[in-house]
Amino acid sequence: MSTTPRIVIGGASGLVGSALVEALRADGVDVTRLVRRRPEAADEVEWRPGDRPLDPAVLSGAQAVVNLNGASIGRLPWGRRYRDELRTSRLAPTATIAAAVSELGADAPHFVSASAVGFYGDRPREVLTEAAGQGSTFLADLSAEWESAALGAGPGVAFLRTAPIIHRNGVLKPLVLLTKLGLSGPLGGGAQVWPWISLTDEVRAIRHIIDRGLTGPVNLTGPAPATANDIGRAIAAELHRPYLLPAPAWALRLGLGRDAADSLLLSDADVRPAALLDSGFEFTHETAAEAVRAALAS
Repeated sequence: MSTTPRIVIGGASGLVGSALVEALRADGVDVTRLVRRRPEAADEVEWRPGDRPLDPAVLSGAQAVVNLNGASIGRLPWGRRYRDELRTSRLAPTATIAAAVSELGADAPHFVSASAVGFYGDRPREVLTEAAGQGSTFLADLSAEWESAALGAGPGVAFLRTAPIIHRNGVLKPLVLLTKLGLSGPLGGGAQVWPWISLTDEVRAIRHIIDRGLTGPVNLTGPAPATANDIGRAIAAELHRPYLLPAPAWALRLGLGRDAADSLLLSDADVRPAALLDSGFEFTHETAAEAVRAALAS
């Protein structure tokens, strides 16, 4: 009987998923990827979340199953149809995996399911650890539904309350473009605190959660708070471009829609990674400026 650990991943082709697969394989971990097409490799298993159940046998014997499914919140604006897609692309896969985990009972793998720091909503002047309650924005409601769907697996679920990821293909993508064009500057004032995390630490934190068997909500965010201005100025400094042109809140709401503007750009949420730090996790990138520098150097 093989003693090589195995991890099952849904959403393995995304930014986080592909980096997680690469890191796991580099350390000799077997990875099973859930795909929504005919399998093209030995490590792929086809599934149709929302259309048919996932065979629990796919998860049997795995150390953990990691659910990273969900349409990108970075695609703007959020019309009614896309808001529906944001919801269904998260809830259907999560409920499908949760049902399969539940069927395995005591032999089930550790269920590690994606969520977001958007759970906390807009909370100026509060320090938000995992003990804080739900906020009132669109993303807060969506994140709460997402976590509720995961609880169909039973107790022992870990919720990855992930911050926007500092990476060229993450939150930096539109900000870098604007900065290169000389159009960057304070967004809605810029003093709002933006949670953030580097892709390196996102992947390391997920592995830490699996290895330590952490459960419940876990904030995946950097240890040092940063404002929108801090991050914007760090990008401008690395690209040697100005950071001058302000975008008032009303203009952001008009251009992007209130839900997207308030949930993504104008939200003020000083989210702290208490559960990670309490469990001994050490960050590679401790400030947003370090994360921006590393991302833009790669």
